[in-house]
Amino acid sequence: MEQSSFSRRRMLVIAAGGAAGVALPAPAWAVDEQRPGSVRPPALTPADRQVAGEVSARRALEHLRVLAERIGPRIGGTRSERRAADYCAGVFDRLGYDTTLQPFPVADKFLADLDTPGGLPRDLCWQAGASGQARLDVTVRGEVLDAGAGAAADYPEDVRRKILLVDYVAADRETVVATAVARGAAAVVFLPADLVDPRRAPAFSPSLPGSATTPVPIPVVGVAQAQKHRLRALLAAGRLRKLTVTTTAHRGLTSHNVLAERTRGDGTGPVVMVSAHYDSVIGAPGANDDGSGTVLNLELARVLRRLPVNATLRFGLWGSEEQGLVGSRYHVAQLPQAERDRIVAVFQNDMVATSWDPATRYWLLSFTGLANRATDEVAAAAGRLGYTPRISPVTLRGSSDHQSFQEVGIAAANFSWRGEESPATLEPPYHSPEDTIAKNISLERLKVSMELIGAAAYATARNP
Repeated sequence: MEQSSFSRRRMLVIAAGGAAGVALPAPAWAVDEQRPGSVRPPALTPADRQVAGEVSARRALEHLRVLAERIGPRIGGTRSERRAADYCAGVFDRLGYDTTLQPFPVADKFLADLDTPGGLPRDLCWQAGASGQARLDVTVRGEVLDAGAGAAADYPEDVRRKILLVDYVAADRETVVATAVARGAAAVVFLPADLVDPRRAPAFSPSLPGSATTPVPIPVVGVAQAQKHRLRALLAAGRLRKLTVTTTAHRGLTSHNVLAERTRGDGTGPVVMVSAHYDSVIGAPGANDDGSGTVLNLELARVLRRLPVNATLRFGLWGSEEQGLVGSRYHVAQLPQAERDRIVAVFQNDMVATSWDPATRYWLLSFTGLANRATDEVAAAAGRLGYTPRISPVTLRGSSDHQSFQEVGIAAANFSWRGEESPATLEPPYHSPEDTIAKNISLERLKVSMELIGAAAYATARNP
């Protein structure tokens, strides 16, 4: 099929209880039919058919709605991430896996939420970052004023008890905040500079180094590029008069890895691992990054739980990946060498379902740049599914949890849909409040990803 088969234009927007609901087109191919984006019909083994005939994007979507919509941003170590961990652990438990939560400490987080008396548009997430060197654990309300670049000449005559929108320039941030405090402003909302298309700036927690010992007496927050443009558009249209800013400090945090295992034999034999990270960045509902990889794990756990294998099947959902691969590195560091030696391959799934039209290449990413058992098995599965020209050669890239395993010599790789030119070519909603199911999920790509990883992992577990 043509790549347009993945287009967001095929989504149907429907009214649901007064809110915008989205019905994604359901994948409709039979087991032996040609898949969207593939170059020929599949040539599946009987084992492949056992996986491809069972995986359901619709089932995975049910889990994704919990993660990206009911829970929303899942910030490492906070209550939101723990809710997601408990949900995923509960799914594994119900499927009959031996499930554990592995705790580890993570850094403090400083978050903010924006709202208005009538409510901000619900198609966008309104979580932002808060400065740890400004006022925290407070809610302020005030009239909104756009102070432009934040220079003294940009300020209206009276900003007392007002909430200021100010363009963020790192070199000027402390001067801007000091001016706002001196003039009696209620809060500063920093607006990031636009990134080069298609990238968009994420929400951030502004750092104010000069205020480390004496915090600024007003909240200072950092919004995302998408939030910036919406705020200014609402203000210009006269639809944004007052804003509520709530800041919260999350301290003494513990994040968790979710580990689920179907043990074969006495627990000393080979291990085949499927994994993803389940946290997200500030302000991002994390539908594709990495809710998609998380629900791929949950659905494959359902499909593989009773199939005959000759290895232990292990699923790993990593906490606090967005803070620097913290969860997976902690997990690997706790593994004795004998346990590391048991792991045959780690199939790490990070951003496996974007609906961005140009993301037509399925990337095989290795921290070393070399092929290994994980890349070999996915490449072989891609051949059987008719996708060989659609996948990349094994390509050098870290920055996801496969790196934690490859750093200690374990065969691992990261798999995802990205732009043709480079694995750095990511969809506009990446790390954005727009990383929602409606704006950034293709059930067709998600199902193809589940078939590729499911066939590869099952083949590995049958012949470790």
